[in-house]
Amino acid sequence: MGKIRLFITLGTLLLTAARMSAQGPNGTGKYYETADGAKGRELKTALSEIIKVHDELGYGDLWEAFKTTDARDDGRVWDMYSGITDYEFVTSGTNYKVEGDCYNREHSMPKSWFDDERPMYTDLVHLIPTDGYVNGRRSNYPFGETDEPTYTSSGGFCKLGPSSVDGYKGTVFEPNDEYKGDFARIYFYMVTCYEDKVSTWESDMLAGNAYPALTQWALDMLMRWAEEDPVSKKETDRNNAVNALQGNRNPYVDYPGLEQYVWGDKQDVAFSYDNYSTGITVTVADTDIPIADVYTITGVKVRSGVSRSKATDGLKQGVYIIGNKKYVVK
Repeated sequence: MGKIRLFITLGTLLLTAARMSAQGPNGTGKYYETADGAKGRELKTALSEIIKVHDELGYGDLWEAFKTTDARDDGRVWDMYSGITDYEFVTSGTNYKVEGDCYNREHSMPKSWFDDERPMYTDLVHLIPTDGYVNGRRSNYPFGETDEPTYTSSGGFCKLGPSSVDGYKGTVFEPNDEYKGDFARIYFYMVTCYEDKVSTWESDMLAGNAYPALTQWALDMLMRWAEEDPVSKKETDRNNAVNALQGNRNPYVDYPGLEQYVWGDKQDVAFSYDNYSTGITVTVADTDIPIADVYTITGVKVRSGVSRSKATDGLKQGVYIIGNKKYVVK
């Protein structure tokens, strides 16, 4: 369990946050420095110039890469499509007929959308290990939400069916709520990293241009997913592991809420890589309440509506904010 320190005064909170965020999040140093001061569309372009420079992995290399990017605490494969699997890591794929047979390499942004072209084809940011059978059922359908699924993976983990999202009525694949924000930030990365290519990709989620790159229904949904499922420790750890192998990062994981600066209501606010404001409300405890949100000292929400007695279970030792006094950290 992580060590908790509770801060009552806004001054202490701001001072500590300033000291911890002086050189960018997650040990990024000046990686994002050239995007400083950019806004909206120009910010997306500036970020693209930074993150598109990376090493191209071989497709076969992914089996080995997953061992560091997608390992659970128990050493098993972290599967984002099935809640029943307990796979050990392997170095090649196997045949699968039902859920639970094996895992596979999933292009979370289907490779047919960009005609199997590289480096997208092997970009580890959007390639994840998933149950092979559920992967096949997903096919190349867009992500979405459905109220009348024609297929549901074991335990209701993922669904396939007609869209219930405003603005789109085709067939969609709905991931588990736990990972919707993860996939949203992956898609933000893909349309940012490959800004010079995305206008030629084909999907009902894509707009056929460099900006906004995503259709309105897809953008609205993904922005909502990113807000409802904030950046987790899993994503931060994976981002660091991908960076070690591929040499680039997902800025939407490093800077929670960054999508608002690119597409949302903060498009007129200049990005600052070393003095970034999420604009979110930080909750500081002064009473013993049973249910609370949990934030890092820099304002990143790591858990929502959890029992106070279990609020820090599994977290690394550090400083966390819990409770019911609200301040906006600027």
